[in-house]
Amino acid sequence: MINKKKYAVIVAGGKGTRMGGTIPKQFLPLLGLPVLCHSIMAFAHSLKDVKIILVAPPDQMDSARTILKSYTGQLNITIVAGGETRFHSVQNGLKEVDGEGIVFIHDAVRPLVSYELIARCLEGAILHGSAIPAIPAIDSMRLMNPDGSSRPIDRNNLRIIQTPQTFRSDVILPAFNQAYDPSFTDEATVAEKYGAVVFLVEGDKNNIKITTPGDMIIADTLLKTSD
Repeated sequence: MINKKKYAVIVAGGKGTRMGGTIPKQFLPLLGLPVLCHSIMAFAHSLKDVKIILVAPPDQMDSARTILKSYTGQLNITIVAGGETRFHSVQNGLKEVDGEGIVFIHDAVRPLVSYELIARCLEGAILHGSAIPAIPAIDSMRLMNPDGSSRPIDRNNLRIIQTPQTFRSDVILPAFNQAYDPSFTDEATVAEKYGAVVFLVEGDKNNIKITTPGDMIIADTLLKTSD
C-alpha cells in the first residue's frame, strides 16, 4: 500500500466569518504566501507522488485559480467547487480519487501541518484503515446539562481532533456515499457511522486551525521560529 496512490483533499470551503474582513481566511497572506498554499506545499514536499485536490467555495474558484497559478504554478492541482456543508465539500473532492490508495483530508487553514504528522497519518492509515490526529485536552473541562448546570469530566479521556484525517480509499469512499446526517462533524464521524473503526494517532500542538486574527499572529510566530 505504501506504493499506492496518495491523495490530499485540501478543504478551503469555509467563509471565515469569525476572522472579519472581506478576504476569506484561506487566502490571507502568511509570511508572504496565502494560508492555503502553506497547506498545499506541506503535502507536496512531504509526498512527492501525491495528487492534490483543492476544494474551494464556488464563488471563489477564480480567486483560487489565480492564487495557485501565482504561488504554486509548478504543481498539478485539481480544483473543485465546495458544497453546502463540509460533508458535501469533501464528497465533491473525493470524486477525484481514482483507484486504491491513501486519502488525506485536511483543513486548508491548518498551514503548519508537518512532515512528521503527515508521515504518522500515512503509516496509521496503512496499518489500520484510518488515522485521525488528536492531541490531549489540557484545560479543565465541564459538560453542560440542559438545565444550565454543569459537571466536571475527566480531561484525560478527552482528545482534541485535528486534520489531516487520513483513510484508505476503500474505507472513506463508500462512507461518503451514504446520506448526509447533521451529526457529521468531520470525516471520522462519517466513517464511523458507516461502520468503520476510527484509530487515533498523535497529533501536533502546533498544527493550529486559523479561525481568528489572533491565530494568524500565532501561526506567523510559529513559522518564523520553525526549523
